[in-house]
Amino acid sequence: MPIEKFIKINSSAVPISIENVDTDQIIPARFLKAVERKGFGDNLFRDWRYDKTNKPIVNFALNQTKYAGQILVGGKNFGSGSSREHAAWAIYDYGFKVVVSSFFADIFKGNALNNGLLPVQLTQAELVQIFASIEDNPQATFTIDLQNQTFVLDASGSSFDFDINPYKKECLLNGYEDIDYLISLEKEISFFESNR
Repeated sequence: MPIEKFIKINSSAVPISIENVDTDQIIPARFLKAVERKGFGDNLFRDWRYDKTNKPIVNFALNQTKYAGQILVGGKNFGSGSSREHAAWAIYDYGFKVVVSSFFADIFKGNALNNGLLPVQLTQAELVQIFASIEDNPQATFTIDLQNQTFVLDASGSSFDFDINPYKKECLLNGYEDIDYLISLEKEISFFESNR
């Protein structure tokens, strides 16, 4: 499944304010049978979305029609636990392009960036503002500009800066996986080799 280019997104958001969300909660281990990056979105947060009889749990954010969009806003320490890449696959396959938190587990952050999912790490105070904005208006929209590395609350105009590895930024902006990036440098590589 190719990675889409990420330039700028304007979208509403889905809030999951729970802290310490681990990868087994994101995608339970019993669903890790496939090796392709598709189909995992159906079981994103499976044990929080459905009860033991497979009925939707109505008070979980993904089951509430008032919430929608390409942005998932999570609590502090998002993506902890095992290193399963499937967690990033499930979030991306569900339709999210951005995950926001005040802290990400390093391995989850790397897996997200490698699979076209942008992890935006902000301060705890900024995260609180985002949750408050969604609580005030579930349809509130936000603009994430990767080139300028800004997260904007559209209603208030508040703008927050975020950091990203420059190489991974280049890959996301161009829709590159690692091999695509190397292929994009073919002329430079050939020039270097011919002048050695």
